[in-house]
Amino acid sequence: MFPIVRLIKDVFLASRQPPLTSLTDVHVSHHICWPHDLDMFLELNNGRALTLYDLGRIAMAQRVGLVAVLQREKWAMTMAGSHVRFRHRIKGFERFEVRSRAVCWDDKFTYIEQSMWKKDGRCASHALYRAAVTDKDGIVKPPRVLDAMRMEATSPPMPDWIKNWAEAEATRPWPPMQDI
Repeated sequence: MFPIVRLIKDVFLASRQPPLTSLTDVHVSHHICWPHDLDMFLELNNGRALTLYDLGRIAMAQRVGLVAVLQREKWAMTMAGSHVRFRHRIKGFERFEVRSRAVCWDDKFTYIEQSMWKKDGRCASHALYRAAVTDKDGIVKPPRVLDAMRMEATSPPMPDWIKNWAEAEATRPWPPMQDI
């Protein structure tokens, strides 16, 4: 079940924070690993981690002004791919923070980096997302979205690790084999 109460809390808190002036600014949100977030090993479930990353992206989008533009233009935001590394466990009732930022964009997608940080300073997980804004005709190109947001449309240079992932994704067959 989607954590609607957490979403409302995070959006409310983000609305009280100063706006982000750039798509690449970092949004930080604070969380607790509740019992309903746990898997059978009593640690943060990997699916719930992705849901908490969703909350971080929504609050970041609000602070940077994207949510208002999506509503005004009748656009939507969608995820086109993700890659996640899990390195340290988050246990029940443990506090942690989620850091979210856009890194760069190309002709179709915005690449968003997110990470979960434990109170002891260790990074528990790191995610890279490929996001797109869509309208009734398909993908809205990032420069058009940024123009609607009144922001600089030129992307920062794409880091090699993101470029390598994007190139690898382009070689992945679609649709996948049906015998799997």
